[in-house]
Amino acid sequence: MRRAAGVLWAMLLSGPAAAARQSVIHPAGEDAALVAGLFWWLLGGAVLLWLLMNGLFLYLTRLNPVPLSRRLAEMLIIGGGVLLPTVVLAVLLGVTLQKIPMHMRPGDGLRVHVTGEEWWWRVEYWPEGADAPIVSANEIRLPAGQRTDVTLGSARVIHSFWIPALGGKLDMFPGRETRMSLLPQIPGTYRGQCAEFCGLSHALMAFEAVVMEPADFQAWLTAQAAPALPPADARAARGRAVFFAEGCGGCHAIRGTAATAGAGPDLTHLGSRTTLASATLPMTEAALAEWIADPESAKPGALMPGYGHLSGAELGDLAHYLKGLR
Repeated sequence: MRRAAGVLWAMLLSGPAAAARQSVIHPAGEDAALVAGLFWWLLGGAVLLWLLMNGLFLYLTRLNPVPLSRRLAEMLIIGGGVLLPTVVLAVLLGVTLQKIPMHMRPGDGLRVHVTGEEWWWRVEYWPEGADAPIVSANEIRLPAGQRTDVTLGSARVIHSFWIPALGGKLDMFPGRETRMSLLPQIPGTYRGQCAEFCGLSHALMAFEAVVMEPADFQAWLTAQAAPALPPADARAARGRAVFFAEGCGGCHAIRGTAATAGAGPDLTHLGSRTTLASATLPMTEAALAEWIADPESAKPGALMPGYGHLSGAELGDLAHYLKGLR
């Protein structure tokens, strides 16, 4: 018990570290701070109620175990068992209801639409006044100090969108759009996760949320809107040839090329992302080759077919081409 309490206390008091990337008690945004504040209010109310009830029980059974009159017993039951919990819970309910609308405030212009797929994230950026989205996948970038509208949907099953360090969670339903907004405040990289069991690779359906300074974010967004650059060297050119020869363009899009399909993630700027396969693998050429050869080993139930029939050189060239899409 002492060891468990020590571990819990260390988790509660630890400073910003690796674990804080996905921690509700280390908020990095205004909305997460509201959730954290609500947590402490609820925890305080629960502790207060527990101390009062158990203190009363200890007093009557150990410190002053004397017979009670019927009237006093009824007063204790009604006051301690009905009125006190009702007052405490009503106060906590009022605090909760007061904070809920704050997560629905309108954004400052940018809208990000996220669709939960099986088992990855389709991400579309809609700058104010844009006629078409800037499409990405499996990573979300947001400007610090600006509130962003986030609309959520799902392709087939229920998912739940949650970045603990930036805000609360919200479910994603097929055929229905839900909405929240986020105001991140501290630049950094945080971890998001699907918080609703959605199938075989639910636990592997994560993503990186990168909060950037506004000027850096705008430069990044401008670069993301551009088409893919042509292969930078002969090896990348060979990898591009493998990509089209194997029919990869039948599922994936690379803007600026003949690959325009949308069944799988958009690969136009794949190499600029921090992770691969929804934060399952690092964004390296070795991991790309491993993923292409056998997606099932990294993410059970993945809909992408494996290309283990390719030679080591072909896999390497293809991975080199994809890693160069920045």
